[in-house]
Amino acid sequence: MELREIEYFLAICDELHFTRAAEKLGISQPALSRQMRALEDKLGVRLFDRLGKKIAITEAGKILKEESDKIFSNIKFIYEQIGELQKVKRGKLIVGAMSGELSKLASEVFLELHRMHPYLQMKIIKLDNIEERIIQNEIDIALTHQPYEKKQLTNIPLYNEEFSLVVPIDHHLAKRDIVEFEKIKDIPFVISPNNHYCRKLIDDAATSKGFVIQPIIELTDVQSILKIVKAGVGATILPNSLLAFENPQSLKVIKLVNPVICKEIAIVHHKKKYIGTAARNFMDMLLSHVNKKNLYVGNTEYSFINS
Repeated sequence: MELREIEYFLAICDELHFTRAAEKLGISQPALSRQMRALEDKLGVRLFDRLGKKIAITEAGKILKEESDKIFSNIKFIYEQIGELQKVKRGKLIVGAMSGELSKLASEVFLELHRMHPYLQMKIIKLDNIEERIIQNEIDIALTHQPYEKKQLTNIPLYNEEFSLVVPIDHHLAKRDIVEFEKIKDIPFVISPNNHYCRKLIDDAATSKGFVIQPIIELTDVQSILKIVKAGVGATILPNSLLAFENPQSLKVIKLVNPVICKEIAIVHHKKKYIGTAARNFMDMLLSHVNKKNLYVGNTEYSFINS
């Protein structure tokens, strides 16, 4: 069996139409039909059921398609490996990150990665639809606080981070280092909108204690939230790593307990995507940064399809 025959066969599987498959391949429809009949004769089985103008893949055809996909995936992998050394010098790395502390963390790592690969083009895309963008191969890897269950995706745990209460230094709770969650039910809040993942975690914690968070101001920009809290308008609840990046002055950060609000941070990539040298270096540097910040709780032994 020749690679050309497999290529023709897969084109028909994709289109389920001989004429469209022939146009895609740049050959005539009769020539494609002859090639498929010859392949079926060679294998001694029918690969397609021809039902008028419609065709369907037979059970034998499904087996051939599954194995053929593996063959072409391996061929693509070989080419990518061979070209990797040159590719990293003039290639691109696109990282998706939830806005906030994750995009800031990615930016820190990019600075270090630039020193290693000065001609590598790097881009951070702040987005919410990470799952869709990875599956569509629009980004190489992503930093997310929302592990995904799709079978096409691989999640690499980085760390679990807690949320803290933030109040002005003259607030009545500012003398405390730890506060029970139920003690904040009557506090006015300046907080993210309810369509944000972090807000959902906060609302769930409040619900578990029998009350509802009633914000007086809802904002997405963290610096604006902290500025308003500092002015004495209300309190807020934010992830600890984000507070570490912002280093808020004239504010008191208080540990929240019972319950502790916690979210899992992970690296996500497509299981079948080739992870090149630049992306691997980015992940290694990211793990190093996380370890330095004493945030790490994941498994340092991660693997990719090219390992």
